[in-house]
Amino acid sequence: MELGAYSDTPRNPDGSLRPTAEGIRNLHEAIVFADRNGLDYFGIGEHHTVDMPASSPGTVIAAAAAATKQIKLGSGASIISTDDPVRVFQQFATADAISGGGRVEITAGRGSSVETFPLFGYDLKDYDRLFAEKLDLLTTINNSPTENITWTGTVRPALHDLAVVPRPVNGSLPLWLATGGSAPSSVRAGKLGLPISYGIIGGIPSRFAPLAELYRQTAAQAGHTGADIKVSVATLGLIAPTKQEALERFYPGWYNLNIEMGKLRGWPTPDKRHFLTQADFPGAYYVGDPDEVARRIVDLHGHMGHMRHFLQMDIGGLPHEHFLESLTLLATEVKPRVQRLLKNQ
Repeated sequence: MELGAYSDTPRNPDGSLRPTAEGIRNLHEAIVFADRNGLDYFGIGEHHTVDMPASSPGTVIAAAAAATKQIKLGSGASIISTDDPVRVFQQFATADAISGGGRVEITAGRGSSVETFPLFGYDLKDYDRLFAEKLDLLTTINNSPTENITWTGTVRPALHDLAVVPRPVNGSLPLWLATGGSAPSSVRAGKLGLPISYGIIGGIPSRFAPLAELYRQTAAQAGHTGADIKVSVATLGLIAPTKQEALERFYPGWYNLNIEMGKLRGWPTPDKRHFLTQADFPGAYYVGDPDEVARRIVDLHGHMGHMRHFLQMDIGGLPHEHFLESLTLLATEVKPRVQRLLKNQ
């Protein structure tokens, strides 16, 4: 089981806005820190708001690739519907070269927000067509045995035997499909033979088990049975020495985030009772001490068989020192417990 974190650099602990440049620097520091402490993976979410300014995952990953040695680095996810797959591939292949090869991944997604559509001049009514065609282009480029690419679609100009460089060190990049829990997305990933990453932000995580099974069944029916048929899970969470400390540290940021996102998306006023329910088993927030978080990850593994679990910890204004402590505990306390529990199953 690989363990990791993902981030998109939010607010200050008091809820005030942090300078966006400072947020990016803190994010880079956290990735380097996670690598030094032995975490397996770090994902960079793509958003385009002052609360979450990590708008260019490929750039952050390239900088982190030069400053790290072992950790895998990926987008969580790249919003390819409103980006150019050629440029996305080039950016991540460049980061892969800087990393030495084998540590950089692309996770392609539609995104849970719509801010990118007006920002880059796209029409939201083309949501599905944009994603389907651009994912096809991205997979075409990634699977090509040569630099020269030929592709035709309706959402961008065709490519006729044009070079897309650089190529990844190992020929192609690990390419995942991200979803928030869509059955059609699970089927799409299975048919394409792509690994799938489920973002679980609420409810009971085990309810995603039928989707993971649908994904695996679809992949098998399409003839995909290799190492690429795998599942990862992203959730909210925080580890502290005690459960009470974890709750006290995580709640203010959770509250801040829900207030701000409520303004954008019409969410209801955050309810602390809901938070506490979600922060206890079998809820979706992995907030607790190392023993509890390890047990809950292993329990979900029993339902979904996922090979990677990564947490978004620094939501809404978590103090940076608490973020770094949680990364340390995830690497040095939760990870060995998860490995031991899985071995004894």
